[in-house]
Parts: sequence; C-alpha cells; structure tokens
Amino acid sequence: MDDVLQKLTDIIRSREKANPKESYVASLFQIGEDYILKKIGEEAVETIIAGKNDNIDELIHEIADLWFHSLVLLQYRGVGFEDVLKELESRFDQSGI
Repeated sequence: MDDVLQKLTDIIRSREKANPKESYVASLFQIGEDYILKKIGEEAVETIIAGKNDNIDELIHEIADLWFHSLVLLQYRGVGFEDVLKELESRFDQSGI
C-alpha cells in the first residue's frame, strides 16, 4: 500500500510547480495553506456525512479525497507520508486507555 502513497506523493510533487490553470494541485499550492486546510475541512465534513449513510462507495470516495488533500498538506509543509506511517506504527504497542 505504501506504493500507492508513494506514487500519489510523486504526482503531487511533480505538479506542485505546474501551471495552476492546468493543475489542481498547483492551484492548491498557489492559493496557499489556508485554502488547503479549508479543503481538508470540507473533505472531513463530507467524510462524516458519508459515514452516517449506508453508501460504502461514497464513504470510500470521501476518505480518498480527505487522504489526498492531507497528502497535499504534508507536501506543502515538507513532511513525508512516511512520517505519519512511523507515528501510526509507534502506536501499535500502546493501549488506547
């Protein structure tokens, strides 16, 4: 699964400095962090709504959008998805209580 995240990150990196009129990713980077954060908020709300419905395809679609915009934010801030995976992995042996 890391391959999918790596490929998507590579695409985001390659489009970061593209023409904003031709690339959605480039337009996000041009507008800036506040807009990227707004998009993450919108996708989070849409994920919550989808989670309340019975349509699993919609839920998957919205979570994919949320993850995508989260990867854009990570790239914008110079953080790799690997750092998030390491954080998740570090929690394997921890109790949630």
